[in-house]
Amino acid sequence: MAELFGYTACRQLLQMFISIIFFHVSEYILALVFHGKSNVSFKSLLISKHYALAMICSLIEYLIEIYFFPGLKEYWWISNFGLAMVVLGEIIRKLAIVTAGQAFTHLIKVYHEENHQLVTNGIYRFVRHPGYCGFFIWSVGTQIMLCNPISTAAFTVVVWKFFSGRIPYEEFFLKQFFGSDYEDYMRKVPSGIPLVR
Repeated sequence: MAELFGYTACRQLLQMFISIIFFHVSEYILALVFHGKSNVSFKSLLISKHYALAMICSLIEYLIEIYFFPGLKEYWWISNFGLAMVVLGEIIRKLAIVTAGQAFTHLIKVYHEENHQLVTNGIYRFVRHPGYCGFFIWSVGTQIMLCNPISTAAFTVVVWKFFSGRIPYEEFFLKQFFGSDYEDYMRKVPSGIPLVR
């Protein structure tokens, strides 16, 4: 059992747990900073049943593979590439939150509020949905970091599918709120999710 949790497993699992804790705690803290304690709930931690199940499945895959195929986890260039993706995804997402400030919310706004403005500066000059882009990179990166081939494929497909449905839904309301300004912005700036216009 000690061999099972050698250097490789300890390093990769520690990186995974730190990544998850930092991601969720920082999301909650930033929600408190921009929206105040009275407007924030534990939902701002962004932990759903489906998300928890996905992370548990990825952990199960990791444990099975490190037991039966330990060499699979020793591709450090792959693991380090995944770690770089986690860091990059985290930076992109947090830049999105800080740049948008109060305009950034975890729930899609279906009514235009006074403080809701079209943000096109900072990271939003390059990516229309940097929060989604950052999460996509971060979530897939967590699985590459663990050298989990099955979960890497599954996370890529599931997260892409989620955002490919969410972006058009959100943009329906953004077009209503901001009209031609948003439509011009859409034409000039990519969504940030591959194959999602």
